[in-house]
Amino acid sequence: MNNAGPQLETLVDLDAIAHNVRILVEHAGGAAVMVVVKADGYNHGAVEVGRAALAAGARELGVTTIAEAVTLREAGITAPILCWLNASDADFGAAIEHDIEVAVSSVAHLEAVAEAARRLGRQATVSLKVDTGLNRNGTSVTEFPRVLELLKQLVGEQTVRFRALFSHLAVADEPEHPATDMQRDRFLEYVAAAEAHGLPPELVHLSNSAAALTRPDLAFDMIRPGIAIYGLSPMPEISDFGLRPAMTFRARIALVKQVAAGEGVSYGHRWHADRDTTVALIPAGYADGVPRPLSGRITVEIGGERYPNVGRICMDQLVVDLGDNPAGITVGDTAVLFGAEPHQPHADEWATALGTINYEVVCAPRGRVLRTHIGGTR
Repeated sequence: MNNAGPQLETLVDLDAIAHNVRILVEHAGGAAVMVVVKADGYNHGAVEVGRAALAAGARELGVTTIAEAVTLREAGITAPILCWLNASDADFGAAIEHDIEVAVSSVAHLEAVAEAARRLGRQATVSLKVDTGLNRNGTSVTEFPRVLELLKQLVGEQTVRFRALFSHLAVADEPEHPATDMQRDRFLEYVAAAEAHGLPPELVHLSNSAAALTRPDLAFDMIRPGIAIYGLSPMPEISDFGLRPAMTFRARIALVKQVAAGEGVSYGHRWHADRDTTVALIPAGYADGVPRPLSGRITVEIGGERYPNVGRICMDQLVVDLGDNPAGITVGDTAVLFGAEPHQPHADEWATALGTINYEVVCAPRGRVLRTHIGGTR
């Protein structure tokens, strides 16, 4: 990448995506795999990840909004797509026209979908998302009977097709936590109630990445992995499960210069050189997804070696200390902020330093950062 290519880039390896999908397919046993590509594929590119995942054995895709699902359809993806978080005044007509499955969580949502279906003269496909204890999105136990009554009426009218019943786990990343079994039991009660009401779902699904990797008993008809598809463990303190990180965040060095002993570096002079040294300027800052609280707490990899960040991370740039620069690092050389190789900084290192999770780290690169896909069948 020396003296060529973009200044800031996330490199997304679609072969790593395929590898991770195959691991999840194996864990799923006989269950199907729905790959979650919300938030533009966790910032990896929803369309490209979706295609790679389906080619590797996934059967369905999951997103948050109708707009995200429509983008996949307009890219030519024909596999089943579920979207599960929309306001009751969302454009459900667009979902119906593009054959997108809509999850409903209330009577108001179901009424809005039905109104759109009647207006278009086309049947809508719906799933029920039920709240089993996360207490976030999903039909509450108190509203569920009214949702079932309306759903039965709409199915009888052939206004909607009832495809699936699903829920989401709260603490599956703590494999021994009793709340997961509690949620499983509540989930089965919802399923039994729907069946008793004459509404047997075509399929049921519950498992996120953590459950898919550690709780085969919760696979049901389909698993719904997200972060594991991108090669990051939902439980990095336990295992990487053989997953391969798909994203590398890298930059071209913009400047290499000498700094004398005693000189301060970057805003606030929080770091002073304790000897004559060489520093490299990397054109990446908090506007690009490198959080300021990481100042002085990360390393970057250049030419197979790691070098520490010194001084404050700024809006557009950060500085690393090269010491005597025995490798002869120069302008245009590649600096990896986090990547996929064992010798490179890992997204988990950033997450630990920030007191957050790897999901947030890979979602951060933005703005001036160019995304490039490699591998796969692009």
